[in-house]
Amino acid sequence: MGLAEIPLCVWRRRGHDFVFRGHRIRYWAAGKGEPLLLIHGFPTASWDWHYLWQPLARRYRVIACDMLGFGDSAKPREHAYSLLEQADLQQALLEHLDVKRPVHVLAHDYGDSVAQELLARHAEGRFEMGSCAFLNGVLFPERHRPLRVQTMLLGRLGWLVGRLFDRNSLDRDFSRTFGPDTRPSESELDDFWSLISAARGHHVLYRLIKYVPERAALRERWVQAMQRNKVPMRFINGAADPVSGVQMVERYRELIPDPDTVLLPNVGRYPQTEAPARVLSCYEAFRVAAATFTPAPAVPMALQNSPPANHPFVLSNTIQSGSY
Repeated sequence: MGLAEIPLCVWRRRGHDFVFRGHRIRYWAAGKGEPLLLIHGFPTASWDWHYLWQPLARRYRVIACDMLGFGDSAKPREHAYSLLEQADLQQALLEHLDVKRPVHVLAHDYGDSVAQELLARHAEGRFEMGSCAFLNGVLFPERHRPLRVQTMLLGRLGWLVGRLFDRNSLDRDFSRTFGPDTRPSESELDDFWSLISAARGHHVLYRLIKYVPERAALRERWVQAMQRNKVPMRFINGAADPVSGVQMVERYRELIPDPDTVLLPNVGRYPQTEAPARVLSCYEAFRVAAATFTPAPAVPMALQNSPPANHPFVLSNTIQSGSY
């Protein structure tokens, strides 16, 4: 049985505002219990979590915001957007909500990079994380397969590409990252476009996309934080994603000690909207296992980024979606 959706018009009415460094940020919070921070991807917004929102709120205190430049939050035109600033924003939101307990994180895509920074801050004693689950995202830049539109946004005429980006572009470029049988409906595309284009947000896409080189520059810091195994982690990945699909899971298994991975066959880049019930089941099983987590011994620095020659990707050790 599928999970009930929250229509975008209802989702928007349930949001609240707070101010971060002079900018209005839209956020959502519901439920009680351990805090669970949901971090959305590019180029969409927190409404991506709407299928999971109510089931998760029955067990956790769920918190999410539209990050700066996204959705219904402020989209300053001349701003130098940064993943580090987005991590600051997440911490400011938690402080605004007076969250004192360790925070569990469920992130997707662009949000994975923000979560990696929070994980690094946890290792440094600047953030208290309880666990971290990643959905499809570029955890390892060397395995990124960018879409043509992403490459164009990064180019010299990126500002023009963003201005010309429209609802038809979204259908052409965005839809192809989904699974063959889980592509968004016309209504869903309308809603995604409503969030992207709010306050002419497509005009700042070429500024937001600067996260790609920033992510590469921070790669060593973030991967080393993941390899320290200070908190339980799981990587839930839609295998049909052309940008960061199976090849990202392979790299995860090469570099992360005792890797916990889940491959969802025939699901693309947005598993939380394409197969929300399966993602919910995988996440709940992860949280049960996380309760008995014991940090692994430190990996020698010389070995952290150098997997053995001909290291195999042993699919039998990867948890398959059929297990749930």
